[in-house]
Amino acid sequence: MIYSSSSVMAESRFDGQLFFIKRQIMWLIIGLAASVVILKADLKKLSVYSVPVLFAMIVLLAAVFVMPARNGSHRWIFLGPFSLQPSELFKLVVIFYLAFSLSKRNKEIATWKEFLIPYAPLIGSGLLLIIFEPGLGSAIVISLTVLVIFFLSGLRMKYLAALVFPLISLGIFLVIVLGYKKQRVIDYLTAFKDPLEGSYQIKQAALTLGAGGIFGSGFGDGRQKMFFLPYPHTDFIFASIGEELGFIGLAAILVLFFVIIARGLAIAKYQPDRFGYLLATGITASLAVSVIINVGVVTSVLPTTGIPLPLMSYGGTSLLVSICSIAVLLNLSRRKGVVVR
Repeated sequence: MIYSSSSVMAESRFDGQLFFIKRQIMWLIIGLAASVVILKADLKKLSVYSVPVLFAMIVLLAAVFVMPARNGSHRWIFLGPFSLQPSELFKLVVIFYLAFSLSKRNKEIATWKEFLIPYAPLIGSGLLLIIFEPGLGSAIVISLTVLVIFFLSGLRMKYLAALVFPLISLGIFLVIVLGYKKQRVIDYLTAFKDPLEGSYQIKQAALTLGAGGIFGSGFGDGRQKMFFLPYPHTDFIFASIGEELGFIGLAAILVLFFVIIARGLAIAKYQPDRFGYLLATGITASLAVSVIINVGVVTSVLPTTGIPLPLMSYGGTSLLVSICSIAVLLNLSRRKGVVVR
């Protein structure tokens, strides 16, 4: 589907239909090689290094601002023909950090000091850098994943509420006062009543999905990829799939995602220790939130934001992190005493 949805753009801008798919295959190979290493690793021992790695990720998040902008955003570090998106890596490292740190505790967080000092500076600074990229979608995914991990680790509800309230207040301030992504919110409210009254992206996504019908137009026969639908191979690949494979294709993909998420939760359930439970749950939650937001945006249920569909959207770092996340779940499923039914 990446090849089908990107071939016209690749032919027009890069003189070859295979430009995007060749790069994605290259990242696929890198991801599979990394997964082999992850499958054999002792994740609990490696998690000790999550703190220095988290610091390194924050440095990379700051480094994107000295890189050239792409589509008006500073989200990537360019290394020759390669580009790396630190926000995707930060998401995975944060999950490891929280699983390691919270699993060391034998009791609930009882004071503000225990809550703020270890977690707020590191995670908060990373989230602020991502928001200023701007990368609101990634910040939302990370924030929701962090909230899930804190909740399951036994964080007292008053502290959880104290964490949610500032995040909501910050979002309202950025949108209403500073005008950050304000037009997208307006477009969303308009499209909520009628998708064809929303922004250009929302209109084209609705038209693309509708053009597929039940069985789709056929693989490679979609027309919206011909510069009508923006980002048909990245953020809106779900719409491209709907046009060419129809409702049946979309339903099959959602079922597969459901199976992955269900198996991830099953792996978490049977973990022998707190570390494995929080790590498996955090990774599964991150995948689930990403899928829900991406599909919600494409179907106009949620405001437009740049979130790739895990394992399917074009994007090297996103694919690498998705594959490594699955490899972590497989590693945890192989731990002694874990029998997932």
